[in-house]
Amino acid sequence: MTFWDERYGSVDWAFGTEPNDFLRENAGVLAGRRVLCIGDGEGRNGVFLATQGASVTSVDLSEVGLAKARRLADERGVEITTKVADLAEYEPAPGSLDAVVSIFCHLPSAVRSRAYPRLIESLTSGGVWLAESYTPDQIPRDTGGPKDPDLMQTAATLPDELDGLVIEHLWEGERTVVEGPFHSGPASVVQVIARRPG
Repeated sequence: MTFWDERYGSVDWAFGTEPNDFLRENAGVLAGRRVLCIGDGEGRNGVFLATQGASVTSVDLSEVGLAKARRLADERGVEITTKVADLAEYEPAPGSLDAVVSIFCHLPSAVRSRAYPRLIESLTSGGVWLAESYTPDQIPRDTGGPKDPDLMQTAATLPDELDGLVIEHLWEGERTVVEGPFHSGPASVVQVIARRPG
């Protein structure tokens, strides 16, 4: 059993059942589109987007989490596609997606360097990348997130990692995150919305 299987199996909802605030505030750019939610865990974000009319694929390492995502989708009266996959190897078809959503999906830099170019290539012209993650300033806090800076990003590093996309919104700062027992309290985050030209 993986760390994430244990995490998702140990509580009812590790990060709650409501969507991430940043995603909810910007869902209009994604509604009615083919959306890939990476590291979607128990599905709160993917299911929310499905309720907004998006065709959602939720990808995660944890079958335990994705089983709960399917249950949440059933409860909300929507359908999502789930796929257990390692993002280091996952390769969606080029031009097959209108959006990639990454909410607190903290990947090692070596994995990001392989996965991000493939994910960017999967976007259609005009496709959107929307993400929020913790920054290294979050490490001293006990309000959520990893303790390894290699898993984190900043406003300074993201443009290079999203090479090929046009940055439309980029913000780094402090906000209160209230997302279940494992993300709760003051947080240091970076948010980005970027678009594939064309």
